[in-house]
Amino acid sequence: MKISLGPILYFWSKDTLLECYQKVAKSPVDIVYLGETICSKRRSLDTNDRMEIASMLQDADKEVVLSTLALIEAESELSSVKRVISNGSFAVEANDFGAIQLAIENNVPFIVGHSVNLYNAHSVSLLANKGMKCWVMPVELSKSNLSAILKERENISSLASFACETEIFSYGRLPLTYSARCFTARAFDTPKDQCQFKCIDFPEGIPLYSQEEQSLFQINGIQTQSHQTCNLLQEWKTMQTMGVDIMRISISDIDEINIINQLHHLISEKNNTSNTIPLLNTEQCNGYWHGDTGIEWRA
Repeated sequence: MKISLGPILYFWSKDTLLECYQKVAKSPVDIVYLGETICSKRRSLDTNDRMEIASMLQDADKEVVLSTLALIEAESELSSVKRVISNGSFAVEANDFGAIQLAIENNVPFIVGHSVNLYNAHSVSLLANKGMKCWVMPVELSKSNLSAILKERENISSLASFACETEIFSYGRLPLTYSARCFTARAFDTPKDQCQFKCIDFPEGIPLYSQEEQSLFQINGIQTQSHQTCNLLQEWKTMQTMGVDIMRISISDIDEINIINQLHHLISEKNNTSNTIPLLNTEQCNGYWHGDTGIEWRA
């Protein structure tokens, strides 16, 4: 079982990002996804910065994957995705079908992110046949859905020779939706194109509550996340038995890098008798994994 760190989903300063990836380089993480997936206006790091960080992580024996935008709306954003695809050194995480098509056309190995709706074995197998090396299950699917997909893939004999790893979003605020509108800009009554980069003032997004003061969502630019932190870490042994290859960690604070250390210790511990990690001091959910509403927590 490998551990990955997903792309940072928030607008952090360059200094914060550099500090983060220096710590990641010293962690036992196997795969690091690097890049902007939410908004093209978030330019704390330019292309050269990202490539330098990628090389530093590679020197630390990490597998590096460059991530693309989940929603492409302008020619400039398409050009940015094309530059990522043609980087010449690293695999890419394609987060929409435009990026997938570009990766296929350029014979670039690619991972399909959770924002792409792969809901059945035929879709997974078809893209594996086109060069997909890994797929990240959409976060709203359940353990039962995953089991059915993996079993059905085994029966698709015509595509069985194309190996493809399975990755599960296992920790972090759930990425639920993307919109052409920017919710953060709207919260401050400013146009999206004149947002004054308000996202950088909210390094974990903006919490959104119901009229009954129940915590529901987290606003992150054009993305809506769950307010609760999805925590499937205790499911690592079940995932391993099912044939899952990679557990993805998504952090909203640098201190959460320690989650990687805890999960790695648990997985690699010889003769371990426990499959659990101590519960964290945060609101948690795991409902989707168990086939319930996403906001639920099943102990």
